[in-house]
Amino acid sequence: MTIESLWNYRPDVYGGDRSLDLIGFEVETPDGKVGVVEEESTVAGDSYVVVDAGPWIFERKLMIPAGVVTRIDPGDRKVYVSRTKEEIKASPEPDEAAGSLHRRLSDYYRGLPAS
Repeated sequence: MTIESLWNYRPDVYGGDRSLDLIGFEVETPDGKVGVVEEESTVAGDSYVVVDAGPWIFERKLMIPAGVVTRIDPGDRKVYVSRTKEEIKASPEPDEAAGSLHRRLSDYYRGLPAS
């Protein structure tokens, strides 16, 4: 996955005017629910969802780049992602001392095996 595609939704996943509000949608991984979308960005080249993962990882919020999203189901209010709960849990956390979160997330997700 290139860095450009990581921060953009695939056209077959979320195309058009992107007016669908994903806040409140459940986020599903191949191995179960990871949380609920709390924030989102649909800006070209900077699209992502921020997921409230709840108590399963100590109330941590997770930023998931749009390129990881494989499907959006408006009827069921679900966002499906290609990565497992453990892979998402292991993703970098916001940390000002560690540098750009975007860069660290890009490096992390590009370093994972193809899904």
